[in-house]
Amino acid sequence: MTPTHTPALPGAAPQIGFEDYVAIARLYADYAQAVDSGDWDLWPEFFTEDCIYKLIPRENHERGFPLATLFFESKGMLKDRVYGIRETLFHDPYYQRHVVGAPLLRAAGSDRFEAEANYAVFRTKLSQASTVFNVGRYIDVIVRTPQGLKFASRLCVYDSEMIPNSIIYPI
Repeated sequence: MTPTHTPALPGAAPQIGFEDYVAIARLYADYAQAVDSGDWDLWPEFFTEDCIYKLIPRENHERGFPLATLFFESKGMLKDRVYGIRETLFHDPYYQRHVVGAPLLRAAGSDRFEAEANYAVFRTKLSQASTVFNVGRYIDVIVRTPQGLKFASRLCVYDSEMIPNSIIYPI
């Protein structure tokens, strides 16, 4: 009996090794834990030096409009945002908690991956009930570096056209 080849289904995830998938899932989990912990120095370390971080409404993303709520083009800009969070932005303090879905791999190479994951961010202001703050999906380009996997690009595409008050902390 000769083996048969079953073609991949249209839209099927690319094949990657178990270790790479676990490393990508761990990157997502570690990122959520870092931004939820409030240790802002951790956040830029998830990115390459020449990264892109963009928080953009779904409508703008789908129509190809460049306008984004937040747009940073380097790790240095992320570090400037951390400085702003700590030193210059005045706001009611709050906690945030990320719930992130399992990453879906859209493309994979030996040192580069394209992945997506749904997310929901809950916000809790002191002495108030928790509320849904931001919901959407991450669209990421992840690269292998000597320090491990890093985001070369992270688009946070949020579903609502409206955001409550302001976005201070990373999504």
